[in-house]
Parts: sequence; C-alpha cells; structure tokens
Amino acid sequence: MSHAPSAATFTGLVDLAAKLLGGRVLACSDDFFAAKDNLLEPQPAIFVPGKYTEQGKWMDGWESRRRRTPGHDWAIVVLGAPGVVRGLDIDTSHFLGNHPPYASVEAVAADSSATVEQLQAMTWTEILPQVPLAPGTQNMFTVSHTAHWPEAFTHLRLKIFPDGGVARFRVHGVVHPQWAEHEADDVLAPHLREGEVDLVAVKHGGLALACSDSFFGPMNNLILPGRSENMGGGWETRRRRGPGHDWIVLRLGAPGNIELIEVDTNFFKGNFPDTCSIDGIHAAGAQVTELIDRETPWQPVLPQTKLRAHERQFFRDTLSGHGPLTHIRLNIFPDGGVSRIRMFGRLQGAA
Repeated sequence: MSHAPSAATFTGLVDLAAKLLGGRVLACSDDFFAAKDNLLEPQPAIFVPGKYTEQGKWMDGWESRRRRTPGHDWAIVVLGAPGVVRGLDIDTSHFLGNHPPYASVEAVAADSSATVEQLQAMTWTEILPQVPLAPGTQNMFTVSHTAHWPEAFTHLRLKIFPDGGVARFRVHGVVHPQWAEHEADDVLAPHLREGEVDLVAVKHGGLALACSDSFFGPMNNLILPGRSENMGGGWETRRRRGPGHDWIVLRLGAPGNIELIEVDTNFFKGNFPDTCSIDGIHAAGAQVTELIDRETPWQPVLPQTKLRAHERQFFRDTLSGHGPLTHIRLNIFPDGGVSRIRMFGRLQGAA
C-alpha cells in the first residue's frame, strides 16, 4: 500500500464543494475536451501519456475548447454544505500550454432547487477578483468574508479567462450547520430515537481537530455523510510498532448530550482496531493544544470496548451521562482504521 504525497490545503477548514459532501458542478459554458464533473473529484488529478478521446487529449479536469469569440468560460458549483468561504484552490495540475491565464470566483446564497437560469439572473458577490493563474500547480487564494456578505453561500461560479483547463476546484471554509434529523437507513433506524441528530457530522459543523496519526486516511473522513465506498474512505493510522495507542479529537457542531454512538469499521477487515474508547469534554473555545494536553480533564463516555471487522456497532446503554459536551476523543487500541463515527443526541437546551 502506497501513501501519496499530500496536496497543500487550508488547515482546519472543510472543502465545502467536496463531492463526498454532495458538492456538484451544476453547469458550465463548455466542456468539450474534459468534463466539468472532474473539477470536484476527491483524488489528485493524474496525467496519462498517449491517452486520447474523440475530442482530443484526455485530461483529468475540466477543459473548454479554444475560444474564438469575445467572452470567457464559467462553471457553477453547488456546495455540498453551505458555509463561509475562507480559501480557494484553483488547481491547474497537468494543464501546461492550455491552462487559463486568469480566473475569478463569485458566490451566491440560493435555494438548493434553483435552476441555472434562476441562478444566472441573481446578483452574485465577487469573492475573488480576477487573478493570474500559474500552469501545472495549485493556485491558492485566501478569502476575507465581509460583513455585508450573506451569512453563508450555497453556490460558486468559477470564471476562467478566456478559456482552458482546470484540474480541480476546492472551496475551503466553515460549514454553516443545517440541523436536521439524521436520515436513518434500515440498520440505524431501530437504534435511533425521535429528535436525535448527529452532533459531530461535517454538515452540522463537526470538525476533526487533531490526531496521533492519519497516514492512510485523513481525519475528516471519519465524519463525512454516508458510508465509505472503500477502505480509503475512512481514517486509518499506520501500524504502531511501539507502546501506546492512536486517537483523534473531534469538535461537535454545537454543544449537546450524546445518547447514541455508532462506530463503523466498514472495509477494515485485517486492520480494524482491536478496541476503542470515547471521552468527552465541555470546553467551548478551547485551543487544540489545550485539548491534547495530557492534563486536560476528559471524562469517559464509552468504556474500552471490543470492535469487530467490517461492521457497524451501536452503543447506548453503556454510555456515561456526561453532558452537554463540545468535543469528543476517540481512542483506538492499538491502531488501525475506522470508517465513520456518529454521535447522536440532542442539542444543548433541546427538549
């Protein structure tokens, strides 16, 4: 198993446009050479020498044809989670003689059912003025959210001048929680009670803050929607060769009382943790360094419990009643991979 080099990113932020969150490219002006949907693919773009299609050279990204008339090309992205945009990555990897020389980005807050025609008629906010792009690399830009902008954006429009190819488009920001009861499938439904929400879900503002190791799978995979599609879709540490155990600290989207926990080891068969435990704390505004300090007074929520391979396990009766909480720490013994974790409960103050 190989470990691909990590791309540059904005630490502590979520890719609001991620396909795994439900992000999608709604429309574009033209994608003759390479499909618009490639923009949001989760894996880094690749280049395959000698691979061609009927349109021309196969490229892993979005690429429009050469423009022979005035104007520019564009793509409208529906964010998987509405939020405050803090950083943008317009990645031109492998686009060398065919990258756009300039780009800009606009944003709007709209209903999820808005059509392309309705969106085009709206007043958009320019969050990134026209900037030059370098070929074959990540072009990263910070965004300063101003007071007159909407509380959260739902759609972005990437403009490229005049045409060309972009491999990936990442929209890093802070999720604006849209609290809703979890959509329970047949496995979860018998365990879930009315009014319980997933307090740690990315779409509810949950965020992975720190961990002992994430060599094979990034931290935020743990709290993405749905189940992982393969072993690479979870959080996995390298093999521990010394004493100790691995851990990850997660911030809840809002303070709440945890009443049901789901630990899913989907696809982890020969590498799932032997056991796990979960601790919690109410520490609103705490710094990450404070949370990982050995002297921090974490309280037990789930005692050390045996895990099983490739299986969803639910815990309610064995939980300790410490709430409301703002953060949880998942401890895995000694190492391994966990696909998803859900923290179902009620928001502080909810009946």
